[in-house]
Amino acid sequence: MRLNWLKIKLLTIITSLLVILIAANCGKTKHKLPNIVIIYADDMGYGDLSCQNPNSKIQTPNLDRLAAQGMRFTDAHSSSGICSPSRFALLTGTYHWRRQHGIVGAFGVPFFKDTDITLPGVLKSEGYRTACIGKWHLGWDWTFHNEPSGEVMQWGKMRKVYLPKDIDWSEPIGGGPLDRGFDYYYGDGTINFPPYAWVENNRLQEAPTEEMDINNIGFDTKEGEWEFRPGPKVAGWNPYDVLPTLTDKTVEWIHNQKNEQPFFLYFALPSPHAPIIPNDEFDGKSQAGAYGDFIVQTDWVAGQVLKALEEKGIADNTLVIFSADNGTEAYAWQRAVDYGHFSMGDFRGLKRDVWEGGHHIPFIIKWPGQIESQSISNEVISQVDVMATLVSITGAVLPDHAAPDSYNFLPVLKGEPIDAPIRETIIHNTYATKWGMRKGDWLYIDNSSGGHREMPEAFKNLTGYTDFDTQGLLFNMKDDPEQRINLYGNYPEKIKELAELLKSYRERSSSIR
Repeated sequence: MRLNWLKIKLLTIITSLLVILIAANCGKTKHKLPNIVIIYADDMGYGDLSCQNPNSKIQTPNLDRLAAQGMRFTDAHSSSGICSPSRFALLTGTYHWRRQHGIVGAFGVPFFKDTDITLPGVLKSEGYRTACIGKWHLGWDWTFHNEPSGEVMQWGKMRKVYLPKDIDWSEPIGGGPLDRGFDYYYGDGTINFPPYAWVENNRLQEAPTEEMDINNIGFDTKEGEWEFRPGPKVAGWNPYDVLPTLTDKTVEWIHNQKNEQPFFLYFALPSPHAPIIPNDEFDGKSQAGAYGDFIVQTDWVAGQVLKALEEKGIADNTLVIFSADNGTEAYAWQRAVDYGHFSMGDFRGLKRDVWEGGHHIPFIIKWPGQIESQSISNEVISQVDVMATLVSITGAVLPDHAAPDSYNFLPVLKGEPIDAPIRETIIHNTYATKWGMRKGDWLYIDNSSGGHREMPEAFKNLTGYTDFDTQGLLFNMKDDPEQRINLYGNYPEKIKELAELLKSYRERSSSIR
């Protein structure tokens, strides 16, 4: 009898220990593996968020609330001043210029190599369910019957374009999100690039049978131009349906996730990129014209995602990042003149520029219980740092040579004391012709201008900006974030130091020493 009693007692103890161990592991997993959501706006300026612009003519209550609940970075940067390169950098932890400078054109080949290690791929190996919804713009491997057989006059030149009959729509599309670590994709590729059709995973939901007439889209924009490239479309394609459809699909996907499996969602918005087409219910919601209304809708979309996380009961275990791929488009100059709203904030320049406004972007992170609410960080970070940081948070292991330019800024998120800046330097670049090197407060640009287009006289008159005529440029960003005072002739040793450092970083295969 006593032997049986001892056996029962021993089994009880073992069972209790197992329960404690399982509970501890569950608690550890919940803490170690948060859900991760990146909401990535398109062509949004730093000054478009009302929490960052005291003189804003646009209100962004959902994003302001997100910032109040987490940490807002005042000195965050995209890798490039245009979209495909910045997206590649975000998803690989690699400066775009190590691969290419330009965007992926309509039906262009992938920005990626098959050997690239991606953020979704690493997270997937850690048990994450991964999804990309929205704008891809990083290329696919299409199956063509022949070379493009159509011709269209656009922007003063005749362009060769693919017609619906030139492409085999029945074949799966390789080289896209599913080949880069995502389990699921839904989107229209790129709103102003063909094909104008919905893609789910690696197949079109409907084969295009018509051609987009770029001179008669069938709808009106509410500001600016359509910016559409000619090419195949499905019958009845309505650009005004794109953002609402993507929003609904994202909310649906969140609600369909299993609570026991962590997920990574990359929600790449088509807004507020041109065409500027806010839905009618957002008309007049800002004091900055249709673009301002489009920002209001973009803020609403972000709010729908945050609401879905709350309704699902997983908001407290979800890390949310909001950012944008680059600065605001050139329409912002006239917007400032007409409405007094400065989408670029106090920064000089716009999308494409090496000027600060081309790459100085909104960047907010909320992580309940881990990041103190209402935090503001002045740390200089880049979107290439997202990969190393999320890898650190999830406990994943990066393969050798992966994320060569990505720094882990988790200590900043945790509010831990830091003896030195996370980054020694950050490189600013869009095209191969102009480069910037930031180290501490100093910024060197190897050209007489950081711009890739002329600033209009009306905007110059409004702001008092003037051009420079020195061989290069040097600014103290702490004292002069608007880049008005060129110190190029004052500090030759600093210019030499930064120019040599820029050359060194470009020649190295990694920013991490």
